[in-house]
Amino acid sequence: MFKKIGIFLQMIKFEHTVFALPFAFMGALLGSSVVTGGLPTWRDIGWILVAMFGARSAAMGLNRLIDRVSDAKNPRTSGRAIPAGLLKAGEVVIFVAISFLLLFWAASKLNPLSAKLLPIAVFLLVFYSFTKRFTWACHLILGLTIALAPLGGWVAVTGKVDMTAMVFYFTIVFWTAGFDVIYSCQDVDFDVKEGLYSIPVRFGVAGALRIAKVFHFLTGVGFISLLFMAHLSWWYIAGMIIAYIILFYEHNIVSPSDLSRLQTAFFTMNGVLSIVVFSFTLIDLVVQTYR
Repeated sequence: MFKKIGIFLQMIKFEHTVFALPFAFMGALLGSSVVTGGLPTWRDIGWILVAMFGARSAAMGLNRLIDRVSDAKNPRTSGRAIPAGLLKAGEVVIFVAISFLLLFWAASKLNPLSAKLLPIAVFLLVFYSFTKRFTWACHLILGLTIALAPLGGWVAVTGKVDMTAMVFYFTIVFWTAGFDVIYSCQDVDFDVKEGLYSIPVRFGVAGALRIAKVFHFLTGVGFISLLFMAHLSWWYIAGMIIAYIILFYEHNIVSPSDLSRLQTAFFTMNGVLSIVVFSFTLIDLVVQTYR
């Protein structure tokens, strides 16, 4: 049983939760601070955690199901659970269904708007896995999907969506799209062979890396906007400086002729960035609350 659980966790890349979960909590922090002037309750944090686990598990399970044929053909992904025969497609279907039930349960415990927005979330979670088959904008659609985490955190504690929430949402949209473009550069030859779509396929690796820089520039603009819109202060500014250094470094360790450090640029740097931004935002708001 424990071995099977480990295979499921490996399938959904549990360690990649570090990308979205800190921003989901940051959404809750910012929403609570802007709307109520305080911090979110532990109850809200707990249900946000459950919702995140359900949403991400469902999304990754669906992605592995839908891509299982192409995964089997790609040397980089042929060792994934389904093509490697470690999990049956039917088992993953059951896993996805349970994950969605977990998401619905958590949303119902938060507030009415969280439950009402679920159809949009479910649509994007399902739709994204098909987009690489017909549009090079698939990276942006992934961004629109992943960024539901911070928006969901905001809605969970406020029960509404305002301009600050949307700025935060699109900030994470472009951050996600940027690092996904970088990551997809390693599969450009396979994608061309299989007739799949991506920005590296459409614009070449060099063009894709330039587009990723534009996306991350927009991320930087979004973070600066939040400084003023959410009335943040010096701790947040310190976190932003570190985040910008990380983004600069991320783009300087990959090039069209050298993708050898792509995994560092994708996983390590972005994982650190999300934790840093969340941590400094938390410190900033705690200091403001108890000052």
